[in-house]
Amino acid sequence: MKNNKVIIFDTTLRDGEQSAGASMSVDDKIEIAEMLDSMKVDVIEAGFPYASKGDFESVKKVSEISRNAIVCGLARAQDSDITAAGEALKKAKQSRIHTFISTSDLHIKHKLQKTKDEVLELIKSSVEFAKKHTDDVEWSPEDATRTDPDYLCKTVELAIKCGATTINIPDTVGYALPS
Repeated sequence: MKNNKVIIFDTTLRDGEQSAGASMSVDDKIEIAEMLDSMKVDVIEAGFPYASKGDFESVKKVSEISRNAIVCGLARAQDSDITAAGEALKKAKQSRIHTFISTSDLHIKHKLQKTKDEVLELIKSSVEFAKKHTDDVEWSPEDATRTDPDYLCKTVELAIKCGATTINIPDTVGYALPS
C-alpha cells in the first residue's frame, strides 16, 4: 500500500438530517462546515444539491467557505442530479461529486425497474458525466451488501474504468453482519 493515510469522509451535513426530528438551517450547516474544515476533515459531503433549494444553497455556501476540505455533493446517476451538484460546487477550492445507483437484484427490479445491463450503462454514463464537472468522482453501489458479489465487482471495475477516483461500498439497508 502506497499511502497509509486514513481519509476522514464526514456526512453530517447530508446524513445528519435523516435522523428523526433532525433539521438544520443553511446557517447551521455553515457553522458545522466551518468547524469540520478547521479540524481538517478531508472530505465534507455537504448535501444532495438536486434534492431541494436549501440543499443546493448549503452545498454552494459550504463550497465558498471551505479552505481545507474537499467539498462533496451527492447525486443519483442522473444528469439532472449531477448537473446540480456541479453547479453547487463551482466555487469550491476542491470539489467531488458522489454519484450512486442501486446494484442489488431487489433494487434493480423493484426500485429502478431496470436490467443489470441498463444499470451498467447508467454507471458508465453517470461517472463519465460527473468527470465533466470535476476530476474527483466518488461512486457507490447502493445496497452493495445484498448485491451478487460477481456483479458488484463488475460495477466497481466499470466505475473505476470510467474515471471514479473513490469507491464507497455501502451497507445501505443495514444488511451485513460482522461475520
